[in-house]
Amino acid sequence: MSDNLNQQLFSAADHLRGKMAANSYKDYLLGLIFYKYLSDRQLENVIILDGQSLDKYNTPEKQTKYYRTLLASSDGKYVVAGLEDSLGYSIQPDYLFNVMVDTAKQNTFQLATLNKAFINLTTHYDQFNGLFDDIDLTSKRLGADDQQRNISISEVIKKLDVIDVLGHEGDVIGDAYEYLIGEFASEAGQKAGEYYTPHMVSRMMAKIATLGQTDRQSFSVYDPTMGSGSLMLNVRDNLKDPDHVQYHGQELNTTTYNLARMNLILHGVDLDEMHLRNGDTLNKDWPTDEPYTFDAVLMNPPYSAKWSSDKTFLDDPRFNNYGRLAPKGKADFAFLLHGFYHLKDSGTMAIVLPHGVLFRGAAEGTIREKLLRDGSIDAVIGMPSNLFFGTSIPTTVIILKKNRASRDVLFIDASKDFEKAKNQNRLTEENINKIFNAYKDRKDIDKFAHVAPFSELEENEFNMNIPRYVDTFEEEPPVDAAKVQTELIDINKKLAENASELLAMLDDLNVQDESSRALIEATKEALK
Repeated sequence: MSDNLNQQLFSAADHLRGKMAANSYKDYLLGLIFYKYLSDRQLENVIILDGQSLDKYNTPEKQTKYYRTLLASSDGKYVVAGLEDSLGYSIQPDYLFNVMVDTAKQNTFQLATLNKAFINLTTHYDQFNGLFDDIDLTSKRLGADDQQRNISISEVIKKLDVIDVLGHEGDVIGDAYEYLIGEFASEAGQKAGEYYTPHMVSRMMAKIATLGQTDRQSFSVYDPTMGSGSLMLNVRDNLKDPDHVQYHGQELNTTTYNLARMNLILHGVDLDEMHLRNGDTLNKDWPTDEPYTFDAVLMNPPYSAKWSSDKTFLDDPRFNNYGRLAPKGKADFAFLLHGFYHLKDSGTMAIVLPHGVLFRGAAEGTIREKLLRDGSIDAVIGMPSNLFFGTSIPTTVIILKKNRASRDVLFIDASKDFEKAKNQNRLTEENINKIFNAYKDRKDIDKFAHVAPFSELEENEFNMNIPRYVDTFEEEPPVDAAKVQTELIDINKKLAENASELLAMLDDLNVQDESSRALIEATKEALK
């Protein structure tokens, strides 16, 4: 399924490459895939709501014809009301994705129709407000005039039409985003400008964060640097009641914020379960109203980002317990403390950060020591390098809890547990299970895991550099001196034989030129 998605995305992207930077055309592709999802989902619901069989009406064409018939009947207004009640929106037949594809195939497609489709959704239904702003259908990057822009978008929607967005296993927006970043973003000399948490890393973090909490009848998750929302969405895969999750997320980048909204809508998250904000996580705390603490906090913030580190933050309840503020040029601990502040006493937090937070001194050392003395750091997991889009550096996942009975820390070195892929390394299911089981069992594992008591942390002056705690050194096999000596004797013998053969060849040369003869004589002397 993912191969088909990738092939079609590659093919669709080909019609935009050269016209704009990769981090721009991914916005067009993701927005159009999302609109296709809304359209296809509505058509299936028309059939289901009217009590008909999807086996009978098994293509968008058949479903659209049935939809038009229903709208033309006396029950037409009830059809629209039923869709709005069950889905939260309705799309008129002429604005369905598959109908626009048909016009594209007949060379009668008009950008104005697609633009009107976007306007209808965003003006009538609040949840779509601003979601299609990044799809600029008037942009000259699509073509110099309306005709060329029509052709560009026509070709793209025809390619995207064959993607089965409803039948895709997993996270179609997240998978598409990950593929587009990995395949094309480097063409623009960048990696899409954002860190995206790969699906398997998200899964590993979500499994750990929900351990011991899977039976909750209601669950709340918070990601203050939510990106596409993939970290939050992975939580529900581990819950026995995945339909009662409250999602709280914040994102500074408006485009990425809208991507997260798309992703949650696509995954069937109801509006009353979706609490998302477009804003600066560090500059102004959010949420401040109840609820402001959560069962799980999951984060993959930008690494070593700059922030104000203004002294007024020393009075901020997120930071005022730790004596120092994260430095201006490295906001890593500011993000960590923000997330930790919003964690419930019974919850679990998992955050991805660069390794520097484990050993850097000054203000960061002070904050780290306070966290360790409080017993707040539960585990440190060293991840492989080149896992994340946007950076090839190795990262660490830090697990935090409140009110722990112990102040020990579990160190896991998973840096060598990965599978090489085309652009990035990746975690396999086996790699995830190995990390998760080591975390759950909390026992020493030779060259992989170690439970460090607080006294050991103290001895190391609260430096948490993983090699201090997990020894992965592999001894070289002992050298067989007798074998090496025999090999050297054989090599010297062979060299002597070769030198003799070369001398004989030089003696046979009949050279008249004086300078050449002098060179040959010098060579013969060197070989003797």
